Amino acid sequence: MVYCIIIVIEVVEYVFDQVLSLLNIKASKRPIPKVLEGLYDEASYRKQQAYFRANKRVGFWSSLVSVLATIGVFAFGGFGWADELVRGVSDSEIIRSLLFLGLFGGLSWLIDLPFDIYDTFVVEERFGFNKVTPKLYILDTLKSLALSIVLGGGVLALVVWIYNLTPEYFWLLAWGVVSVVMLFVQYFYSVLLVPLFNKQTPLEEGELRDAIEAFAQKVGFNLKNIYVIDGSKRTTHSNAYFTGWGRQKRVVLYDTLMEQLTTDEIVGILAHEIGHYKHRHIVKSVFVGLLTTLVTFYLFGLIIDSHEIAAAAGSTEPSFYVNLTVFSMLYTPLTMVMGILSSVRSRKNEREADQFAKDHGVGAFEASALKKLSAKSLSNLTPHPFVVFVSYSHPTLAERVERLDPL
Repeated sequence: MVYCIIIVIEVVEYVFDQVLSLLNIKASKRPIPKVLEGLYDEASYRKQQAYFRANKRVGFWSSLVSVLATIGVFAFGGFGWADELVRGVSDSEIIRSLLFLGLFGGLSWLIDLPFDIYDTFVVEERFGFNKVTPKLYILDTLKSLALSIVLGGGVLALVVWIYNLTPEYFWLLAWGVVSVVMLFVQYFYSVLLVPLFNKQTPLEEGELRDAIEAFAQKVGFNLKNIYVIDGSKRTTHSNAYFTGWGRQKRVVLYDTLMEQLTTDEIVGILAHEIGHYKHRHIVKSVFVGLLTTLVTFYLFGLIIDSHEIAAAAGSTEPSFYVNLTVFSMLYTPLTMVMGILSSVRSRKNEREADQFAKDHGVGAFEASALKKLSAKSLSNLTPHPFVVFVSYSHPTLAERVERLDPL
């Protein structure tokens, strides 16, 4: 029974994703909203449409291969075979878990790798976005793998150790450990992780820094750490974000952002980010994330010793790693529902942050910045409403511009 449920879940999830993709492709042919007219000239619009479809093609084939591989491994007893293999290597549940999950994690990575390479060096290159050299790509990949092994493997080993120590309260103690790690990573993200991939330098004294600090002081926001990150060595896409809290709170600007926007427009973008802090969106998101993780661990704790769950994967007896793998598949519908709720909440937060920028006199500048960045990144201006509802973390560009700078 569990076996059939999992197959159905995998197929339904894939079909649902493809329906969303087809809806978006159909909607992309609609006329551009009046508030965004002139954002693309005829040549740029053709380029945007080509870029949009190129990305959809990559996504289609990547998803298809991934779901076929997952169903194939599950249907033909791949998990049961791997279970027997790792049981023959060690009697330690920790070592077996690391080997088993590392094996299938590595397989998933290998399946995704060709599509990522194609997306980076063919699609992004063709449309003028890619700045990554093969050498840098290899270094980034190796660093990401090492980080996943050290950080992910370390947390996994600790969680399995807790399970072996106290199965009854495993879910609660494991949640506590994972929560501490999550909070630690968020707090020290820019200090410990970003430097592994990018160089951050303090924003030099001058017009831009003065304007940012003046606005922050005006709205009562204590901001001293302003950094510039060398995003241009990988892409022409731009970004700006806040990270950390307390003493580690800082604003990070991509160097490409500074090349593409005026001082007032950058202040408009940062006003939006300050709005998130003022409305305590960061704290609320952390709380929701911790609560979601608690529910996940609790539900996993209910089936962690289930023989039926293990048998569905072709294993003769339950184990932490096999039951976790099957649980992750069964959990998919709940993940989808929580994802939709998260998108709804995120769009609400974005509207509040936009309103903050507007209320403090920089809404028009933020709107101008958003239009420039969208045009530069060849964004789709006419997403399907249902796709927006299900998966968009931000309102559409048209809605945001109408709210920020109504004509």
